[in-house]
Amino acid sequence: MLATLAALLLVLGPALAAAAPIRLWHAYRDDEARALGAIVAAFKGEEVELLALPFDAYASKLQAAIPMGEGPDLFIDAHERLGDYRARKLVAPVGDALEPGGEALFQGPALAAVRQGGEIFGLPISQKCMALYMNTALVREAPAYLEDIAALAGTLPQGVYPLAYEASNAYAHMPILAAFGGTMLDENDQFGFVGPGPERSLELVRSLIARRVVPEDANGALVTDLYNTGRAAFVISGPWFVGGLKDEAKQRSRVVPLPRVRETGRPMRPFMTVEAVMLSPQGAQRVEARALARHIAGAAAAATRLEVARTPPVRSDVAVPADDAFIAAFTEQAKVAIPMPTSPAMRSTWEPSARAIRKVLRGDASPEVALSEAKHRFDDVRRPLPPPASPAPLLVVLGALALALVLRWVLAAKGAVFGPTRPTRPTRPTLRRSLSAYKYVAHAVVAIGVLVMVPLVIGAATSLFAGSGESLRYVGLANFISILTARGEPLFSSGSFYLVLAVTVLWTVVNLFFHVVLGVSLALLLHRPTLRLRAVYRVLLIVPWAVPSYVTALSWKGMFHRQFGAVTGLIEAVNSAFGTSIEPIAWFSSFTTAFTANVTTNVWLGFPFMMVVTLGALTAVPEDVLEAAEVDGATRWQRLWTITLPLIRPVLAPAVTLGAIWTFNMFNVVFLVSGGDPDGTTDILVSEAYRWAFTREAQYGYAAAYSVLIFLLLTLATRDWRWRRRTPGSYIPQGGGAADGSAPAPVAATEAV
Repeated sequence: MLATLAALLLVLGPALAAAAPIRLWHAYRDDEARALGAIVAAFKGEEVELLALPFDAYASKLQAAIPMGEGPDLFIDAHERLGDYRARKLVAPVGDALEPGGEALFQGPALAAVRQGGEIFGLPISQKCMALYMNTALVREAPAYLEDIAALAGTLPQGVYPLAYEASNAYAHMPILAAFGGTMLDENDQFGFVGPGPERSLELVRSLIARRVVPEDANGALVTDLYNTGRAAFVISGPWFVGGLKDEAKQRSRVVPLPRVRETGRPMRPFMTVEAVMLSPQGAQRVEARALARHIAGAAAAATRLEVARTPPVRSDVAVPADDAFIAAFTEQAKVAIPMPTSPAMRSTWEPSARAIRKVLRGDASPEVALSEAKHRFDDVRRPLPPPASPAPLLVVLGALALALVLRWVLAAKGAVFGPTRPTRPTRPTLRRSLSAYKYVAHAVVAIGVLVMVPLVIGAATSLFAGSGESLRYVGLANFISILTARGEPLFSSGSFYLVLAVTVLWTVVNLFFHVVLGVSLALLLHRPTLRLRAVYRVLLIVPWAVPSYVTALSWKGMFHRQFGAVTGLIEAVNSAFGTSIEPIAWFSSFTTAFTANVTTNVWLGFPFMMVVTLGALTAVPEDVLEAAEVDGATRWQRLWTITLPLIRPVLAPAVTLGAIWTFNMFNVVFLVSGGDPDGTTDILVSEAYRWAFTREAQYGYAAAYSVLIFLLLTLATRDWRWRRRTPGSYIPQGGGAADGSAPAPVAATEAV
C-alpha cells in the first residue's frame, strides 16, 4: 500500500506542482490595485493568486515567508530593498522573463536600478518620485522657489495652508535636503544626514511650520484630507496621491516639478523609486511565473497602468498623450530625481533620521544635536556583528539536561521516591489505568506543543545567533550580554534595556491601577439592584473592549493631534465659552504628555475586562453574610472592605495577573498612539524588540534575545506572585481571627469559595 502511494506521488507530483496557482504579492491600494487586478485578469496562463499586504509589514512578510517556501512566486516592490533581499536570498535573476531586446525599451535609470553584479533582478514597471500638486482654485501660477509658496501665508483664506506634506517623514524631507546638498546615505554607506547643509534644511522646515506655512505632525491621511477639502494650496507627494483624491479635487489639480530653494539656488530633488516585478528563488524556477512577470512588465500592462492608475510608463514603446500634463510633470521631475540607494544600510537611515526631524520640528533639540544623535544611532545599529562562538558549552548544557531527564524517567519507571514526603508509586500501572484520560487531552497537548512550545524553543534558539543570510552565525550569549550591558553605553542611556524596562514597569503599574480601580468601581455600581437600565450600561461599558485595539488606538491618536484633534477642539470650545487662552497641547513632544496619551488609550481598552470579571465574582458573594454584617451594624464601607473585597479577591487575583501580562506586552497602543515619541522614550520592551527586528536591519537574533528576557521577567514575576499567594496566613487581615483562633468569617467564606 505504501509503495503504491509513493509511486502515485512520484507520477502525480510534477502535475500537482504545475497546477498550483502562481502567487503574486503586492502592497498597492486604490487605483494602482485596480490596475494590477485588470492586468492579472488579462494574463493567459495559470491561475494567479493575488495578495495585497500592508506596506509597513510588506518586507517583513517576505522575509518570513520566502525562506520557508510559503512566500510568493513573484512580488512587486521598490528597487531600494534589492540589496537587502539579495543578501537574504529572497530574490533571483529574472532570466528569460526579460523579453528579447527588452533592455533597450526601458527609459532612464529604470533598468540600471535593478541591475546588480551584472545581472537583472527585476523588471521595472514604474518609476515614482515626488512632485508638486497645485490647487488651481487657490493658486494659478507654478512657483519658481519654495519661498514663493511660503509668501502665500496670510494671503489665503483662513484655515488654508500654503503647503502640506509629511514634514516629519524622512523620505518627504529628502527634496529639501538635496537642495542644501545633503543626502541620507553617502557613497561609503555612512550616515550622510549630518553637517551644515542638512542642519540648515531642518531650520528652514521648522520656520515654515512656525509661520503656519506647513501643518505640523501631518501624516498622509491628513495631507489628503486637507487637499480634498480645499485647505491646502500646494502638496508635495507622488503619483500615488491621486488615488486618494475626490473627483472634484482631481479636477482642480495640476502637477508641476518641485521648485528651487532661493537660499541655495538648487532645485528640490526627491528620491526616485523604481518599482519592479521580482522573482523569488522558487518562482524563478517556474515557467508560468516568469511569463507572468513578462506580462506585468509588458507594453499592454504599462498602458493599463497609465489609463487606470495614471502611472508614468518606463517603456519607450508606450505612447503618452502629448497634452497629458500630469504624466509630463512626473517625467520631467524624474530627470532630476535621485535614485534611492540599494545598499542594505539605507534601511538603517530611516528611523534615526525621522527621530531627528521630529525632535527639531518640535523644538526639543537643535539640528546639530539631533543629527549627531541620529548618526550615533545609525552607527550603533551598523556596528560589526559579534564574533562567532563555540557551540560546545551549549551542547554540554543540553547534554546534561537530557541526561538528567533520562535519569528521572528511569527512576520513575522503577518506582523511585522523588522526594522525602512523596510515596513510592509505580508509574506503569498508573499510566495504563490513565490511558483513557490521556486520549481526551492529547489533542490539546499537541496543539499547545505546536503553537506555544515550538515557537518558544525556536525563539530561544534564534537569540543565540546574529546576522542574516550568509552572515548568519552562532554567537552564544553575545546578544544577551550586549543588551544587559546597554551596548557599552551608560546603563540608563537613551534606548538602553534598563531605561526601557523602567518605562515598561511604570507603564504596567499605572495602567493596572486604573484598570482595577475603574473596573471594580463600575462593577460595584452596576451590581446594585436598584440601578435602572443596568443592562444598557453594561453593554455600553463593554464596547471599548469589543472594538479592536488597532481601531481604538488610531482613533485616540487622531483625537490627540495638536492641530486637528478632538482634544484640541474641546480646548478651543472652552476658550470660546469662558474667554480663556489655554494653548493646545503638543501631546507627543514630551514624555509626560505622550505617556499620558498612551495610558489614557490603554485604560479605555482595559477597564471593561476587570469590570466583567468583578461582576462575575460579585454574583458569588453570599447575600446572607452581607445581611448579617448589616444587622450587626457594619457600615456600607465596612461591608465592602471586610467582606466583599476579600471574597472577590481570589477571582480578581488571576485576572490582575493576566491583565499585567497583557499590559506589559501591549504593543498596539504604544506603537500606534505615540510611536515611541518623543525620541523613543515611551517605547516598552516589546516595541523595542519589534524595532530591532523590523526597522534596524532585521536583527532577529537581537530581537529574539529581547523576547527571551521579556519571557523570563514575566515568568519570574508571576511565580513570585504565586509564592506569595501560597504563604500561610497571607489572606488573614490585620487583627487575626476569631477568639477561638479560627479564621474570620470573610476568610472562611473565601476559602469555601
